[in-house]
Formats: sequence, structure tokens, C-alpha cells
Amino acid sequence: MNKGLFLDRDGVINVDKGYVHRIEDFDFLPGIFAFCRQARALGYKIFVVTNQSGIARGFYTERTFLALTAWMKQQFADRGVHIEAVFFCPHHPSAGRGQYLQTCECRKPQPGMLNQALGEYDLEASECLLIGDSQSDIDAANRAHIPSVKVSRNGVDFAQLQALLK
Repeated sequence: MNKGLFLDRDGVINVDKGYVHRIEDFDFLPGIFAFCRQARALGYKIFVVTNQSGIARGFYTERTFLALTAWMKQQFADRGVHIEAVFFCPHHPSAGRGQYLQTCECRKPQPGMLNQALGEYDLEASECLLIGDSQSDIDAANRAHIPSVKVSRNGVDFAQLQALLK
């Protein structure tokens, strides 16, 4: 049985400054690496699930997002943490432009990204945990039947969250 730890990005992994898309603006929250190392030691596969409406709004491109994501994953790897996959939604139902203007199943609070990970990685939903800082994160987890914890944006107490890992 595979366990998964799902992390929202902005506000959980890094300081949410609004549409973060440049390395120089990406500040990791204190404790994120140690928390993820412990999760990995307990057998969790780590996933990032993130809405990226900045792509839909034309603030940055998918290419820019993917470059930042590659850098972020390398920062984790350099600190002994493997991120299994990053799932992202580039759409927005009302503020998107062109192909990104759509209502989709991947944008949280819909469970599309979570369901995709559950299927692709043979995860048991009840053995997973999602950590998010918005109600849409929690709603997506509920719809995918994944236990979840809502934390304060940019104020995550990872030491306290370690007790939730099993």
C-alpha cells in the first residue's frame, strides 16, 4: 500500500507572495525540508498539487512555471527529499485567457490532480494526507477522500504536523 503526502505550493512550501514565478522570489518556509524528510522516512511519496492561475491570467508561462518547478525539485533533492511529482492546474474559469479560460476538473476545489496521482501512483486515499492553506485545498481532498489539514498561510508549524504522519 502506497502512502502519499500532498502539499499545496504557495503558502505551504514557500512564502505566498502572490503569483510567485521567479527563483529570486521563492522563499521556502522554515521546516519544510525536515518535515518532508521525515515523511519520506515513514514511506510517504511526496507530491505537490498547485493551482497556477497566473498562467491562465498571462502573468507567466507554463515554461516559466516548469523551470521554477525543476529548480524547486532540485532544492528538495539537494536536501535529501525526492518529490515524486508536481501536478498543476493552469486554468481559470473566469480570468483565464485563450486555452486557459475553462472550467476543469484539475483546478482545486475539484479533485482532478489528486485523483490523477492516486491512480498513477497506486496510492490508498485513506493512507494519504494533504496539507493546504485554503478551503479549496481541503475541499479537493474531501472530494478525493484524502485526510487533510488546513494550515495558516505562510505560518506552517511543521513540528506539530509531524505527529499526523503515520
